[in-house]
Amino acid sequence: MKFSTLLILSLVCAPINLAYAMDPSGNYVRDDGMTRVRVANCGKNICATNTWIKDPASSEKVGDVLVMNLKPAGANKLTGTAYDGQRKMTYNFEMVVEPTKLNTKGCVLGKMLCKDVAWNRLP
Repeated sequence: MKFSTLLILSLVCAPINLAYAMDPSGNYVRDDGMTRVRVANCGKNICATNTWIKDPASSEKVGDVLVMNLKPAGANKLTGTAYDGQRKMTYNFEMVVEPTKLNTKGCVLGKMLCKDVAWNRLP
């Protein structure tokens, strides 16, 4: 009896868990057109890897990786931390996942200094 109850609960709850946070995996271009990234799983984390930089003289480089340790915080929102190996900095981080775009927000100094960036999904 217990096993069948657990099986029914898992089947009923499974669709809720799958829909809890949309999958951010894919290729994106920053809204200013200056950077392209590939977002994909990397172990237990999510990584955003620069795949193209419009201005090669900038501090951004192809191959730079942002490693995000995120957990669901709503239907399409992920929150946690992100580590930027190039700058050796960890940010408080949130990502809102939509079908055609991502919105990200990284903060330092106890969330006193933040930057929002919009990313459009590439085909």
